[in-house]
Amino acid sequence: MASDDVFYAITILSSVAVGLIFRYVTGEEIRRLLSTFLGVGLLYTLCGYHCCHLAITVLGNCILLTLPGLQKKCHVYSYAWNFGYLAVFRTVHHVGLPAPSAITNAAQLFLTLRMVGLAFDIQDSRRMKKDESSGDTQSQDVEQKQLTMKYTHIDPSVKDIVCFSFCYIGNLTGPFYKYHVYRDWLRQSNPDKIPLWEPLLAKAKDLPVIVVTFLVCSYFFNIQYVQTDEFYTNPFWYRLFYMVPMFMIFRTRLYSAWLLSECMCITAGFAAYPIASKPKCGAGPTDFKALHQAEKEDSVEYDFETVHNLDIRGCELAPMTRQGLRSWNMTVQYWLATYVHRRVPPSLKPYRVSITMAVSAFWHGIHPGYYLSFLTVPPILAAEEAMISAFRKDAAPQRQALFDWGCWFFKMRGFDYMCMGFLLLKFGATLRYWHSIYFAGHVVCAAFFVIGTVGKMMRPKKKDTDKEGVKKQE
Repeated sequence: MASDDVFYAITILSSVAVGLIFRYVTGEEIRRLLSTFLGVGLLYTLCGYHCCHLAITVLGNCILLTLPGLQKKCHVYSYAWNFGYLAVFRTVHHVGLPAPSAITNAAQLFLTLRMVGLAFDIQDSRRMKKDESSGDTQSQDVEQKQLTMKYTHIDPSVKDIVCFSFCYIGNLTGPFYKYHVYRDWLRQSNPDKIPLWEPLLAKAKDLPVIVVTFLVCSYFFNIQYVQTDEFYTNPFWYRLFYMVPMFMIFRTRLYSAWLLSECMCITAGFAAYPIASKPKCGAGPTDFKALHQAEKEDSVEYDFETVHNLDIRGCELAPMTRQGLRSWNMTVQYWLATYVHRRVPPSLKPYRVSITMAVSAFWHGIHPGYYLSFLTVPPILAAEEAMISAFRKDAAPQRQALFDWGCWFFKMRGFDYMCMGFLLLKFGATLRYWHSIYFAGHVVCAAFFVIGTVGKMMRPKKKDTDKEGVKKQE
């Protein structure tokens, strides 16, 4: 394992341990300053002088989100500023400035999500306040409107924005969370009543297996070997097989980081909400009446669903690609759905899936390998849907189960194939590897799409089948 990875792992583990302090600290101001101090210290330790990029990003957002003359379109300006600076951040080495480290890149990515999400939430809050003052309750009853205002309306000052930006929770690994979730945590008055060991052990129980798998695979396989000429002298079966352990390394590394980030939230009691309030991943509580009632009760059951970022069973065992994708980096997917997919103007709605994918690809990076991988997703989904329509729909349970096993196998191979673009990054390197295995992923997708389409056309129509059954009975 690289020394940077070791240092990074130690830092994240330390952050998990530090969270226990907040089990004994109450008071909004103390929590705000302490979590900010820890965040700044963590970032400076890992990123050094590259932290100036983060500071510039936050400064720009403070101006855009608080100046009176920019309030009407602050979300648009913030979007342009954050993604614009993300492009600058990734290209500064072309003008002679030092290239930011990989850890700084991770911090910049999650800061971008926080700031854009904050801008949209501020805009929504202003619109909500305007509707309330005009007496426009629409379809909501008065009580529901008041509770929504109470729990989700935000109007942060410059100090609030800075502290939210640099809060240590999730600033390197996620999860994404909204400002009002952060504010609820600052105002938490009963941290001692929030469960700790049971949810922590439940979340961490898979970590030993994941870490051992990562270490073993990393010892025998590495992406640097794929970039050498020697690798391509190996037989075809070996080149084809090599992407399997590479995806194993890729995902177990991310699994470890995401699980530890959730453990960080649990030790700090962050985003713990009453189960009765129906918290959802990324959004927080959705039943504000139940949340309001829970505040008056002494015995309350809590969960951490708001910061639930990874469903390992879904990633590993879900038979369909779409299900696997939804189980992966879930709070970031929530961000894409909430602040991109649902915000696309009506005139562009036919293209909102493409726009969402483009934003996701750009957020991940500007390396061609990312785009080559993302462009492979639509063909895989199209081929999968064609095969499902032709051979799984209305099939007998045993046949469906057999289909699901086959679909799961090819889903995982599709992820293996796309992963190589994420790891090799460069256009030539990615195409060289895919060419060495004869573009197997694309060929299989095309074959399944044709087979599924033809199979669907050859299936008897349901109405015709029903008529034949009636004739036989007669």
